Amino acid sequence: MVRKMGFYAVLAYVLYGLFFYWYFFQLPEPKLPFEYQGTKADPTTFLNGRELMLTEEYSKIRNLLFFLSTPFEWLFYFLILLFGFSKAFKRWAESSTKYKFLHTAIYLFWLSLFAYIATFPLSYISYSLSKTYHISTQSFPAWMKDELIDFWINFGTWLIIVPVLYWLMKKSKKRWWLYGWLLSVPFTLFMMFLQPVVIDPLYNDFYPLKDKQLETKILAMAEKSHIPAKHVFEVDMAEKTNALNAYVTGIGSNARIVLWDTTLNKLNDNQILFIMAHEMCHYVEKHIYWGIGGYLLLSLLGLYLTYRLMNWTVKRYGKEFKIPDVRDIRSLPLFFMIISMLIFVSSPFTNFASRYQETRADQYAIQMTKNPKAAISSFQELTRSGLSQVNPPLLVKIFRYTHPSMLDRISKLEEYEIKQRNNE
Repeated sequence: MVRKMGFYAVLAYVLYGLFFYWYFFQLPEPKLPFEYQGTKADPTTFLNGRELMLTEEYSKIRNLLFFLSTPFEWLFYFLILLFGFSKAFKRWAESSTKYKFLHTAIYLFWLSLFAYIATFPLSYISYSLSKTYHISTQSFPAWMKDELIDFWINFGTWLIIVPVLYWLMKKSKKRWWLYGWLLSVPFTLFMMFLQPVVIDPLYNDFYPLKDKQLETKILAMAEKSHIPAKHVFEVDMAEKTNALNAYVTGIGSNARIVLWDTTLNKLNDNQILFIMAHEMCHYVEKHIYWGIGGYLLLSLLGLYLTYRLMNWTVKRYGKEFKIPDVRDIRSLPLFFMIISMLIFVSSPFTNFASRYQETRADQYAIQMTKNPKAAISSFQELTRSGLSQVNPPLLVKIFRYTHPSMLDRISKLEEYEIKQRNNE
């Protein structure tokens, strides 16, 4: 029975992978709608032939890797349970020390280590791909450093969560999911507060914007939006990537507006002002807080569904998975697998909400700067630098895109430009 379940799981993953290979590499590429051909949203008007070819190649492989990576995680946890590795991790933890309070930490370390090793090839392929297409400029040692920081941050975070979660399970078999969610609220807010000042600096150096003339322009724009900003932060990313980015992070007094130095190097002041106005909208319309609220609501539903699905799975397949009880630490891979599945299933909804906020931010930015030429050219440069598809396939838009496609964004800016011209 165990071998049969393992065989069917691997077969399902292979068939799933073949479907997406066919979807990205065999189906005809989505054609640009006729009404957009020749417009500023048409990639042939601002990308040369080689850039167009590289964009399509890079996007197809990157999209395939995305759709392979998350289900691979599910397969990993499924096989960990099925072939008794979870049981072995618990045995190793118990035999390592007589101190019971360390057993969960040791179990979690072994599970995290095996997960890291299993997923490393896909991570390395993604890194190697970005190097090949000159998106990443990061050396392998620097990349490995970031990977190890990721590993230890994830391990440390789960080391806080998992012991509390399983203690709650033992205290309240039917309500642990609710109590766990209640504790997650302050924890989430605390992590959001720490993110810009503790976690982000582990990866990159942050400092106030060096170009003081540009900073003065940005701060003047922030004042018009009633944003109490004293600094705009610049982050050193040129040693890692050629891509461009800017973002808002943190909450309360720790909230920051951040510009990558690659953005500063490749865009002019007017283009950067549009980008910064876009980021200011997220602050003005409190998108960060809406995002936190939405995340907490989804996590409440997610934990409840996880509770129900874990109970059903252990009742139905507990023997095959070597899980005698949901409250046993051996059920942790099942918990991770279900959470990962629910996040993937919910991503179309969270991405839709994010795209709405990004659309609002684009509208806010163009109304503030009233410079559609700079706005359009900034998006064209973002496309070129990141080798981004202007008009991606439908499933990519649904499951990957937290921002509207460049086709949508540039075409709306061009409509504004036409209206502006007609009104003059």
